[in-house]
Amino acid sequence: MGSLKKINTVLRGIRKHPLARRHVFQAYCRFFGWQVSQLFSPGFKKKHFIENTCLSVKKGMTGATGNIYCGLHEFEDMTFLLHFLRKEDTFLDVGANIGSYTVLSAGVCGAKTISFEPAPLTYNYLLRNVELNKLNERVTTWNAAVGAEPGEISFTSGLDTVNHVLANYETEDSVRVEVYALDDLISREENVSLIKVDTEGFETEVLKGMPALLKSPALKAIIIELNGSGERYGFNENDIHLKLLEHGFLPHGYDPFLRKIFPLKTFNSYNTIYLRDPEFVVDRVRGSRKIKILSEYI
Repeated sequence: MGSLKKINTVLRGIRKHPLARRHVFQAYCRFFGWQVSQLFSPGFKKKHFIENTCLSVKKGMTGATGNIYCGLHEFEDMTFLLHFLRKEDTFLDVGANIGSYTVLSAGVCGAKTISFEPAPLTYNYLLRNVELNKLNERVTTWNAAVGAEPGEISFTSGLDTVNHVLANYETEDSVRVEVYALDDLISREENVSLIKVDTEGFETEVLKGMPALLKSPALKAIIIELNGSGERYGFNENDIHLKLLEHGFLPHGYDPFLRKIFPLKTFNSYNTIYLRDPEFVVDRVRGSRKIKILSEYI
């Protein structure tokens, strides 16, 4: 029963996905094909991703397998990245996991990318995907967490996409990892135009460590996850919203099919795109080339 429930959950997710629901049969074929391949030959598989990129994926990698079924697991945010980034940009992938965003930014857009993944095992998967796509010259990776100041913290190690900094009351298996503040690592010469922050509730500390970056005129967009996870550390994520507003970043949604950016009253319960200088961003996304995802050029 548990397996059937999981299958129904995934199939329901496919039907709700903005792109996959337009190609349900194709997405279902990808899903069941993946299940069969893992049943008879479990382990890592090299799977085509977007254009000339690929991902090394195995069963249990939630976000990565979502890319297999739906083309892009986080459709609006990933297509925004693809439409926005240029070769002259630098992208920071904070909470890179196995590197889906990293491969898109460096492998498809050609942008310089700096990626941070604290969990040692997941970091090895990130390295595997960087090397598989021959992106070593464009991607710098850090097996470290990002926070307000340098130090060490305990980090969960076996929770796939929801690995996180261990809260005081938690008893999950954990490892000690190094922490750095972004402002201490990122050169002022870096043309950082886009940052993705997905740190399962630790976003407050990430922003505390990047005041100079937040003031940088080059930084136009931040994709950040604000889903309530900050409560485990006693953080109020509305404070993040207010902090970003103070620096001129306003919450927006993105329609990839129309290439339309639209303002939001507040942040979503998942990822939100915060923009500074929306006119610049609109020109960027409208002027970018079309990219084939599943069987559509978007």
